[in-house]
Amino acid sequence: MFQIKTRRVLAATLLLTAGLTAACNKKQGPMPQQGPPEVSVVTIQPQRVALTTELSGRTAPFLIAEVRPQVGGIVKKRLFTEGSDVTAGQVLYQIDPASYEAALASAKATQARAEATLTTVRLKAERYRELVQVKAVSQQDNDDAQAGLKQAEAELAAAKAAVETARINLAYTRVTAPISGRIGRSSITDGALVTASQPTALATIQQLSPMYVDVTQSSAELLALKKNLASGHFKKGNQHQATVKLLLEDGTPYPQTGTLKFSEVTVDQSTGSVTLRALFPNPQQLLLPGMFVRAVVEEGVNEQAILAPQRGVTRTPQGAAVAMVVGAEEKVEPRPITVVRTVGDSWLVAEGLKPGDRVIVEGIQRARPGTPVKAVPFGVAPAAAAGQQPVKPQQPAAPAAQQPAAAQQPAAAKK
Repeated sequence: MFQIKTRRVLAATLLLTAGLTAACNKKQGPMPQQGPPEVSVVTIQPQRVALTTELSGRTAPFLIAEVRPQVGGIVKKRLFTEGSDVTAGQVLYQIDPASYEAALASAKATQARAEATLTTVRLKAERYRELVQVKAVSQQDNDDAQAGLKQAEAELAAAKAAVETARINLAYTRVTAPISGRIGRSSITDGALVTASQPTALATIQQLSPMYVDVTQSSAELLALKKNLASGHFKKGNQHQATVKLLLEDGTPYPQTGTLKFSEVTVDQSTGSVTLRALFPNPQQLLLPGMFVRAVVEEGVNEQAILAPQRGVTRTPQGAAVAMVVGAEEKVEPRPITVVRTVGDSWLVAEGLKPGDRVIVEGIQRARPGTPVKAVPFGVAPAAAAGQQPVKPQQPAAPAAQQPAAAQQPAAAKK
């Protein structure tokens, strides 16, 4: 009796196992066949690229003049408002002119005396010139008269020069603006004593429109630029003047475009850099002297630039750049390349790539050299994923899941 029960249990177990195996095989279905790995590629196309470099620097006024007195004296009045705009020739300070007016009057008196003396000496010289011809006077007396005339003329010329000097000194008591621009604070007040050509400036005038921007570039970068121009990797965009754009301290772009004027002919030994000067219009006077700015200088233009995405370029242990390319037989080829510089998120390639090459940018870990791959354009969804329809839940699935519970209800009722 025990053996019969054991056989029935074994038979039921085998039937149950066979049913579960068939159900699992029915759910899993046949295994899909493995194809070549799928990679995303970017097709290389030549394009026009303007090459720029960003350099930091400072703004400087177009004209700057320090106002200093050319004569000494007491400042009677300051005739300008600090921080205002002044024009060339405008009176800024008035120095006490009393002593200079007296000096001018004295010089004029000396000139008048010299003129009177000259009149007498000239008449005497003319008479002696006539008398010496008839032997009425000696030749020596005539020579003395002629020499006295020349001396009187020289004294008159000196007197006139003294008058002019006194007049200039009197004019210098009115300290005027040498240039037009914005004047800063005054270093002296009314009643201060000033001296001629003193080291301390009375005020400083700066012309703010246009405005210079002085930036520095390393000599190594300058040499690399000249080599690239000589090799033909890119050409000068503007043969006359390079254009420059400006970024302010807060990162906002300056609305006006400037031009590169010149570069220094010597290298600063302490920094190894060269100073470049650009000129920017400043109609709104947004730029002030001494501001920190960043200038974007146009170095050149490459009409047929080859750009490779940075994500598609790797480095060997020796530091050489390598790009994985899908070849003609749809196989992966490692391609050594020579890069010049970065342009945005790409490398500017000098050698190693040509138009039409397909550079792998995604799936590089599955793309081994020499293995076949399936190339799809970068940014396009894979074909399998694009053609797959969403799976709708089958209606019998829910009742099938509920069958065990329904089958258990009679058992519970029997209990």
